[in-house]
Amino acid sequence: MANVIYNASKNKLLSAGINCASDTLKVALVTSTYTPNIDTHANFSDITNEVTGTGYSAGGTALTSQTVTTDTTNDRAAFDAADVTWSTSTITARGAVVYKSTGVASTSPLLCYFDFGSDQVSSAGNFTIQWNASGLVLLS
Repeated sequence: MANVIYNASKNKLLSAGINCASDTLKVALVTSTYTPNIDTHANFSDITNEVTGTGYSAGGTALTSQTVTTDTTNDRAAFDAADVTWSTSTITARGAVVYKSTGVASTSPLLCYFDFGSDQVSSAGNFTIQWNASGLVLLS
């Protein structure tokens, strides 16, 4: 499965329902048995097979240092945030879901899904997501 931006989030981005610079955005980890559906998955309550493990809390963790920038050289806008680390964790994850947290799963809109390509594992160590240097999401 490839990285995706959920269709409902495209609408939310264009109608100011998600503000990547100032909303509380979280990243949650999922197992290889989660299959994103860009047409029907709209809220965090649609996510199945979230990981469990030492050092990981359900719902994931908040993103920090969120920025939205305009790149006039490449004619695009970028959303970026600090890399995320779960310290002293024992986790096996295949992907990550970024979403706007409202505190209620059924009203927390999804933004995007990142496929790690294979299971990534930490064993009593750091599990880190290092975002692409260009940003989490690029709009061209």
